[in-house]
Amino acid sequence: MANKVAKIPVIDLSGENQEQVAKELVEAAIEHGFIYIKNTGKDIPADAVHGAFDMGRKIFKAPLEEKQACAIQKNNRGWSAMQYETLDPSTQRVGDFKESRAFNFGEFINGKADQPMPPTIAAHESQINDFRELCYNLCLKINTLLGIGLQVTPPDFFKNAHLRERGASGTILRFLYYPPHTDTPDANREEDVRAGAHSDYGSMTLLFRLKGQAGLEILTQDGKTWAPVPVVPPGTENDPSPPILLNIGDLLSYWTNGLLRSTVHRVVFPGPGKASVAGETDTEPRYSIAFFCHPVGTTLLEPVPSERVRNHEGDAQAKQGNPYAERKVLTADEHLHMRLKASYLQLYKDKE
Repeated sequence: MANKVAKIPVIDLSGENQEQVAKELVEAAIEHGFIYIKNTGKDIPADAVHGAFDMGRKIFKAPLEEKQACAIQKNNRGWSAMQYETLDPSTQRVGDFKESRAFNFGEFINGKADQPMPPTIAAHESQINDFRELCYNLCLKINTLLGIGLQVTPPDFFKNAHLRERGASGTILRFLYYPPHTDTPDANREEDVRAGAHSDYGSMTLLFRLKGQAGLEILTQDGKTWAPVPVVPPGTENDPSPPILLNIGDLLSYWTNGLLRSTVHRVVFPGPGKASVAGETDTEPRYSIAFFCHPVGTTLLEPVPSERVRNHEGDAQAKQGNPYAERKVLTADEHLHMRLKASYLQLYKDKE
């Protein structure tokens, strides 16, 4: 029997009353950790989203030797091979099934990627940078709203921590490809997991998906039930493109003492007996784009200057959902590297 779809609020950031928008955003981040950001094209035009997905297809169609020359490094940039990333290291014995299809882009300097680029897509470097800029600016906007909603002093506390003028960060634009169910080597492989159960590192993630492509599920607050997350929730069917799915990362949950929820999620092959959404299928390749937003690496994750954060002690459920929320001061880079080392076990083993 299919589980009920996840109850995730849809928020329009363009509302005239920005204080009310900020309040709704914070409440959703506390209660759910996942929020649909209504995409009317004001922050990220539909053409830019469509162009980014076209770019993703070009990346994954590039010759294998080109991608191998850009293999992922400890700086979390480059191409990652099949079953290279382990998102659920506590239970997984092999990496996640992405059929060698994930490519991470780090920071661009003066419009140029600060990492090797596959020659096949080198001519499109500016397009990748432009889309990354749109995502970066949207995250600055969201960070500002979170500061307002939490009554942080000053309100631009989070935004300032993410300004590139202050230094380098671990922010990543990731293109993802998952093969269709029929392309898996073993249709009966354990749990049909495409990406294991995990919560995201960083401050927040912007996730872009295509209509009709199934797979994403979140763990409900009972800690037992998985709920599918529709690409197009009710009320957004006629928008220029599907809503952007925002989720709070472990770093921001840690930073706010567990007040903002970092929700565990996974990507699965729905298949028989699995949760599914009407109109979505796993019989076609699944493409997605994720923008992992991080503060500047030297940022100290000291207590956020907000009375609401100070008064939140962090209940057991929040700590369980965010196992990295042990209360000690880290830098943003230290928090990130802790997570990367757990996720890329093979990479770190190879470099030893």
